[in-house]
Amino acid sequence: MNSVRIVGCLCLVAMAAGLALGAETPSAQAPAKAERPTTIMLEALDPSFSALVGQEPKARLIKSGLKFTEGPTWLPGAQCFVFSDIPADTIYQWPEEGGVKEFRKPSHGANGNATDREGRLVTCEHSSRSITRTEKDGKVETIAATYMGKKLSSPNDVVAKSDGTVWFTDPPYGVPKGEAKEQDKNRVYRIDPGAKEPVSVVDDFNMPNGLCFSPDEKVLYIADSGKPHHIRRFKVKADNTLEGGEVFVTIQPGGPDGIRCDKDGRLWSSAGDGVHVFSPEGKLLGKIKTPDTPANLAFGGKELKTLFITSRTTVWVVEVLVSGAK
Repeated sequence: MNSVRIVGCLCLVAMAAGLALGAETPSAQAPAKAERPTTIMLEALDPSFSALVGQEPKARLIKSGLKFTEGPTWLPGAQCFVFSDIPADTIYQWPEEGGVKEFRKPSHGANGNATDREGRLVTCEHSSRSITRTEKDGKVETIAATYMGKKLSSPNDVVAKSDGTVWFTDPPYGVPKGEAKEQDKNRVYRIDPGAKEPVSVVDDFNMPNGLCFSPDEKVLYIADSGKPHHIRRFKVKADNTLEGGEVFVTIQPGGPDGIRCDKDGRLWSSAGDGVHVFSPEGKLLGKIKTPDTPANLAFGGKELKTLFITSRTTVWVVEVLVSGAK
């Protein structure tokens, strides 16, 4: 495991600064790319950013040499993060002590993961084209595989609400080779407790991807990683239907994938150059730049102040100063 810390002092120049987090073992880092850091860096675009990440946040590269990492989530009962490596057909766990270990293999092409109100793991599986839930005894149960009698495309990302509902996106990125897409639209779905099939809540996205609730669960943010490259904001009504859907922010460079809210309602989104942090009003406050393009992120740890970033072939953790939304 590599320990990484910022070297130097935070310096704002025209409200923007880049700070390198120097690794103890440079050879463990991903190869340098044009205009990209070789380690984690900070770019402050607003004075409030340092109150979120600090001026010398501790960061660690906990795993490299992976294929395509995704789906981080914190399992409080096990006191560990889990994440997926899609091409490796594996879900890994990181309990910190002992390093990264296999959690499940094969994973059936697992992508997004979430933790429900009972502390169970909920997973999007590409190969089985389904949403599964891992019970406390380790049994894996399918909770959704079809909509209107037709197979789901390839569930991508998932979030669990405190009322027991499970919400997920279903773009066709991972439709298994040789199988046909059966759904006519790329939808966002809600699974109600005990229901045999999910309910479609939104059907006008190009490629719906990451999603997360505001801390009070009155707002649902949904990323579109297709042509729009934006994140939309929906009001969650009392009956769990959605209204609104205006564009909250557009991500550049790259596009949004995984997204999370912190306890104060700020939105943290993956982007082409790292993790972008936005105020509840949509103002870009700053960036955590990563060597590889990040796919997803999650808050965890005892105080939910550890930011876990799955960044293509590498996985990082950064100790921040604000807690993630529960």
